[in-house]
Amino acid sequence: MSKAFTSEETPDAGVVVPARAPLPSGTPNYVTPRGLSLLQAELTRLEAERERLDAGGDGETKVAERMRRGAVVAAQINELAARLGSAVVVDPRGQPRDEVRFGATVTLRPAGDDGQPARRYTIVGVDEANAAEGRLAFVSPLARALLGRRTGEVIEMRVRRDTGNAMQIVAIDYATGLEVTATDG
Repeated sequence: MSKAFTSEETPDAGVVVPARAPLPSGTPNYVTPRGLSLLQAELTRLEAERERLDAGGDGETKVAERMRRGAVVAAQINELAARLGSAVVVDPRGQPRDEVRFGATVTLRPAGDDGQPARRYTIVGVDEANAAEGRLAFVSPLARALLGRRTGEVIEMRVRRDTGNAMQIVAIDYATGLEVTATDG
């Protein structure tokens, strides 16, 4: 029977470290001030967890599990420290107001259809991206299609397998959605 179907685990079982969002080779690690703050908060949480594990955990955690979790946390800290070390903070307040750049919140509407709801996307770093919240990594296809564009311009977007949707940029804002809130970290 496969070990996957038993409760037996050995201390030397492989450690799986969850992967961070990929950053293409040679691409600068741009982050917003909010993104940098979130990464620093994540590092603080991981360091606190490592200290708790080093001190014996919660008392009920088995030694093997503590060691395995400690290895995962140590690897996450190393990976995060590398990301923080390569971070290039881009303050959106310094971006040109009339052009989509890193940190912009862009409001899009279907071209020629005023009845459709607007969609808002903020272009952020890869570690801060969350499509469900409208935060797009600057390396994503939609963000790349938007970068350098201006209010009034129309872009063609591929939606699933459809041929595309023409979307018009109706607003560019550099203040919305970049603040760190209590729910962020």
